[in-house]
Amino acid sequence: MKNFIFISPNFPTNYWMFCRELKKNGLNVLGIGDQPYEELSPDLKNSLNEYYKVSNLENDDEVYRAVAFFIFKHGRIDWLESNNEYWLERDAKLRTDFNIPTGFQASDIPHIKFKSRMKEYYTKAGIPVARYHMVDNLENCLAFVKEVNYPVVAKPDNGVGASHTFKIKNDEDMKNFFELKWPNTQYIMEEFIDGEVNSYDAIVDSNGEPMFETGNVTPMSIMDIVNENDNSIYYILKNLPEDTRKAGRATLKSFGVKSRFVHFEFFRLLSDHEGLGKKGDIIALEVNMRPSGGFTPDMIDFAHSTDVYKIWADMIAFDRSTMPVGQHAYCAFAGRRDGKDFSMSHANIMEKYGANMKMVDRIPDVLSGAMGNQMYVATFESQEEMDAFYKDILKCNE
Repeated sequence: MKNFIFISPNFPTNYWMFCRELKKNGLNVLGIGDQPYEELSPDLKNSLNEYYKVSNLENDDEVYRAVAFFIFKHGRIDWLESNNEYWLERDAKLRTDFNIPTGFQASDIPHIKFKSRMKEYYTKAGIPVARYHMVDNLENCLAFVKEVNYPVVAKPDNGVGASHTFKIKNDEDMKNFFELKWPNTQYIMEEFIDGEVNSYDAIVDSNGEPMFETGNVTPMSIMDIVNENDNSIYYILKNLPEDTRKAGRATLKSFGVKSRFVHFEFFRLLSDHEGLGKKGDIIALEVNMRPSGGFTPDMIDFAHSTDVYKIWADMIAFDRSTMPVGQHAYCAFAGRRDGKDFSMSHANIMEKYGANMKMVDRIPDVLSGAMGNQMYVATFESQEEMDAFYKDILKCNE
């Protein structure tokens, strides 16, 4: 029996389903987390063969000892994974420390976590990248702005999501950025791209070939949502555009991705951009070597009448899957922010769109910065129906 260690199987809350499918496939599923066992959901308890509680998942020594304990008790570990951006570096270090060959090793981290290093691999794949400058001092950053013009975007080179991202529109913003940026953190500054985020999401086998592919679109910038405390929307595409598929597959090969669930982000240009492309072209944004966050795996299931938790677990256990993909639809996410005077009440929404709804819930506080406070997930046959849903659900009273 293969041993699989799942780091933080209790968060995000839907990740117990990865464990469920692993266990169904005959793996010995071993969880490491900081939530007391008695507080785990019954579903997660039933999906684990054993659980090791640490006082804090941030404590590297404790997590190291937990892995060592499982090896002592169960023997060689075949897989170790969290499917979580936050733990990606630590996952790789643990694999290296304990000689777990499946998955990225510590030496792989720079080119999959540092935004500046990603660019050379995108370029190798033939995908244009935005011009950039590694933030050093005010004088050199202003010189970079003379080259690319305002606005520019500055963010941690090794960061998660849109955390501590700045859109800098003028010299005053630039000075404020230098006062507000985190000390001892390397930032990357890039020319601003007038584009809509389009993703390539795939489950990839041990040969680097996609077993399943889809994509999503974020019409509103996550950076703006976080910085301006706005509502959040994105949707799973009914059909993946061929140019996104081509770019995604080229990126897989360039980065040497094998045996993973990935989420690659691109900009689709909303206007011509000198040196990068014409309106509608795809250019690079960043790679994420894990599933798209939050409830996106569930949304993918709703959009394609399938089960990506099972496809992923089948990839781990068998390197192939017979899980069918059924009828396609758009799957829309809307995250409404508390405190706004929305025209439609919750009751009105459910009366009009109840038949379309797949998930309706409060968003955990830890995710609300990027996703809003109250979520609605619904499927639609056409883009027009989905657009009407967004217009209704996000409209505010004057």
